[in-house]
Amino acid sequence: MEGYYDAVPRSSARVEDFGPLSLFVAEGTGWPYYARPALGHEGPAATAADVRRVRARQRELGLPEAFEWVAEHDPLLRAAVEEAGLTVHEHPLLVLGPQDGRPDGDRAGDGHGDASGPDGVSVRVLAADDPALAEALAVPHLAFGEPGTGVGSAGPAELAVRAEALRADGSAERLAVRITAGRTALAAAFGDGTALCAGQHNPVGEVTEVAGVGTLPSARRRGLAQAVTAALVAHARAGGARTVFLSAADEDVARIYRRAGFRSFATALIAEPGAGTGTEPESEPGAGPDAAATTGAH
Repeated sequence: MEGYYDAVPRSSARVEDFGPLSLFVAEGTGWPYYARPALGHEGPAATAADVRRVRARQRELGLPEAFEWVAEHDPLLRAAVEEAGLTVHEHPLLVLGPQDGRPDGDRAGDGHGDASGPDGVSVRVLAADDPALAEALAVPHLAFGEPGTGVGSAGPAELAVRAEALRADGSAERLAVRITAGRTALAAAFGDGTALCAGQHNPVGEVTEVAGVGTLPSARRRGLAQAVTAALVAHARAGGARTVFLSAADEDVARIYRRAGFRSFATALIAEPGAGTGTEPESEPGAGPDAAATTGAH
């Protein structure tokens, strides 16, 4: 897992060395990255002074002051980041390993993630040139703009506006490049020609993380996120992934994924300035049933 977490940002970021910590700095436009424990570091654990040095560099670069790590792997880091003035949030990590079956909600499909969804909704993995790419990418943005699992207000009209914005700012094009390179797969559930739920997985070798699963707020409470997650798992397994994992917003969301077959195995921690204490990170949407806020802790 540590190898995966270190490898994922390197495809689009440079790494700055801070001894026990690594700061990933995105090259070009796109989601900003974070700092995390340096892979393979064998010296002393990070101190509050180390964290402050990284925070100063993040401010200098105009980056979110964000740190992400796995609690069980680096148990001493939490005290250091809290002493340095950051607030730590916990998120359950869940996994499907080689010995686990398909998650519940996987409707068999064709082995590549395409399947029927609940209530006749279709679920498919999108190619880089799919006309619905920007619309599918826009769904989680709206979902995480209205946190929670209850039915919300944003619907097709808001989706069309956000999709156009993502085309205009190059986000859809950047995702298409990642899909073509095999670094990201995007699945979405469609009803009446509209993307209702979408999410991604990002493979590195035999490991992949399901992230950014969100449901259009007006289409929640229909089991769409579980169907999309199942499609992503099927696609990942067809592509050779032996381990599929995700991070949930909280224990309530984690229970949904446990019922679908995922197993808890660790805790993702995200540290950031508390309200009113500094720059808020611009977190990328993570994986969560029906758009419950979650994280992809790296």
